[in-house]
Amino acid sequence: MTVNFALPSGREVTIETGKLATQADGSVVVKCGKTMLFCSVVSGTSVREGQSFFPLSVDYQEKFAAAGRIPGNFFRRETRLNDYEILISRIVDRAIRPLFPKGYMFDTQVIINLISLDPEVMPDALAGLAASAALMVSDIPFSGPISECRVARIDGEYVVNPERSALKDADLDLIVAADADNIMMVEGECKEVDESAIIEALKAGHEAIKVQCKAQLELREMVGDKATTRTVEIHQVDEELVAYVEGKVKSAVQDVARGALNKQQRKDAFKKVKDDFKAAATEDKGEDWYKEHKSDLSAAYYTIQKKTIRDLMLSESVRLDGRKFDQVRDIWTEIDYLPSTHGSAIFNRGETQALTSVTLGTKTDQQMVDVAYENSYADFILHYNFPAYSVGETKPMRGPGRREVGHANLANRSIRQVLPDEMTHTIRIVSDIMESNGSSSMATVCAGSMALMDGGVKLKRAVAGIAMGMVAEGGKIAILSDILGDEDALGDMDFKLTGTEKGITACQMDIKIDGLPYEQLQQALDQAREGRLHILSEMAKTISKPADDLKSHAPRIVKLIIEKSYIGAVIGPGGKIIQELQEMTGTNINIEEIDGKGHVSIASSDKDSIDDAVARIKKITFTPEVGGVYTGTVKTIMPYGVFVGFEGGKDGLLHVSEMSHSRIESVEDAFSEGDEVKFKIVDIDERTGKLRLSRKAIMPRADGTIATDEELEAERQAAKDRPRRERGDRNDRGGRGERRDRPRRD
Repeated sequence: MTVNFALPSGREVTIETGKLATQADGSVVVKCGKTMLFCSVVSGTSVREGQSFFPLSVDYQEKFAAAGRIPGNFFRRETRLNDYEILISRIVDRAIRPLFPKGYMFDTQVIINLISLDPEVMPDALAGLAASAALMVSDIPFSGPISECRVARIDGEYVVNPERSALKDADLDLIVAADADNIMMVEGECKEVDESAIIEALKAGHEAIKVQCKAQLELREMVGDKATTRTVEIHQVDEELVAYVEGKVKSAVQDVARGALNKQQRKDAFKKVKDDFKAAATEDKGEDWYKEHKSDLSAAYYTIQKKTIRDLMLSESVRLDGRKFDQVRDIWTEIDYLPSTHGSAIFNRGETQALTSVTLGTKTDQQMVDVAYENSYADFILHYNFPAYSVGETKPMRGPGRREVGHANLANRSIRQVLPDEMTHTIRIVSDIMESNGSSSMATVCAGSMALMDGGVKLKRAVAGIAMGMVAEGGKIAILSDILGDEDALGDMDFKLTGTEKGITACQMDIKIDGLPYEQLQQALDQAREGRLHILSEMAKTISKPADDLKSHAPRIVKLIIEKSYIGAVIGPGGKIIQELQEMTGTNINIEEIDGKGHVSIASSDKDSIDDAVARIKKITFTPEVGGVYTGTVKTIMPYGVFVGFEGGKDGLLHVSEMSHSRIESVEDAFSEGDEVKFKIVDIDERTGKLRLSRKAIMPRADGTIATDEELEAERQAAKDRPRRERGDRNDRGGRGERRDRPRRD
């Protein structure tokens, strides 16, 4: 069974089901061009004992065979998900997770595989469509359909799912997820665009998604009974129990919410409310009753706490820490905190703090990115670490999780837009979150920007980020700037925006409710811009522009461009020459061919070492030019001129006629081997490469003037036109022309 629809570009998309993986609860193949995605969904039929959250896993993985490649790792097979696959998995997860029934606790797994790749059709824009379609043809309860698409602005036009090659010209690149009525998720990057561009991109993407949702409904209808939603018993907390809890705790929760407390004070106060409730409930109903209903009582308490705080925000404009809706928490910053790094900064906003370091490396430090489409190298790397101590907890250190990968990617996208056009170094930023109470990814953006400027990296402009929240109910809406962790948990939107004073560089949005009007989204964008500019002004109090120079201990890199023909000469047989150069000069030298030229990077923290390496490479790659003035040494003397050796092992003929403005009778009298001579190159034979030198071209004449090239050329032409006997041409090596006048011997 298949359905088809066309993208706005005209490309046809096919969704097929019933051919592959028929034992899964649902499976589809989505095809566009030669790109094919397979997706399966399976959900358990029983709940694990004590299960208190929805165990949904989404895994997107690319098969390298899809692109005709073998993985570049040691095992030569697909192993754990790489960062790119994790990011796509997160995007799909964030789009579909809110659409499962509240209280659904059955193990559910979504697996998406790239099984065929068209180089021009990017699979990440189709992954959400595949996941939703597989759920729609299954019997798993799911309030879909939804879909995702990419929207790019190319030459001022909004293009849905553009070809890969066209994306390089885009100044806006967003992945949008939505159902037929509402935008649900947005993630992407921009080249400092204004807020209106985001709104227009969302509108363009939503129109395309409506068509994709309609196609999924058609496919579900074809499947028929198999797609009838299974009957699932979902435990609901008794309303009388909820009312009982509300009567006991609502007033106390309100007091805490109005208290403008910090994170720890608020945590302790809410704990006291719960402890007091437990004591009161035990006294009222007995200890056995409390133990029997403990799980439901806990769920009811959190429901009441969330509802009470939201009501206070909407009715009294009260935030948990006492701020106004558009107020940013207090900020302090510091740079050059770590003396041994190549740049560092601390960014502290409220109770969120990021300590960020910058390390500058060479080409050999680039990160290999081995994905199905290609094997490439990244020269800008950003890592985000969220240790348990940042929130006062303990947790085993197992390496970065999906959240860390996602936050690092958002910060990377944000800063990458303002990096220098000419990247000399490989740059690694590491952000360690020292404490957290919301918006730690945005703190990473701010601290990363400041650390780069501290390190002397020539950013175009400083970048800052802010996380926006929203509470909406009963027709009332509150837009919150710089949200706390608690506000993120109880709110209806998490909208992260980063940018410069000029415009937006990246965004990430998750909306947890239906029906956010574009007018309210515009309000959030405008309020975010005001907050971003405020944060930038606070950062500027510490550092407002990049340092004039790199740190004294940072590696310095000088780039040379040489002719392609000299690459082999610099490298030498088996790399012998370049290895000797590195050993003699104490530098790190890399060569790569780009656009038919050799690009040489020379790195060292010592300027003299770099200068030495540059001089040695220039000597190897020296290319004489017509009109160039050089100094050389006389190597060989002949009756008609001298051969002069000079830079780079080159030599050329200084003819007797080019030695002086006056006649020279004897070359031997004018020059000796080893004499230093300054000259100008007047001609290079295109066929043989032989050099013709001239000393008189740079010598003053009798009147003190220097002859022009045109005057000298006229003299040479006149000399050629004179009869050989008249000019006594010394090219005849001792005057063979004169011997022709002698009588012939018998």
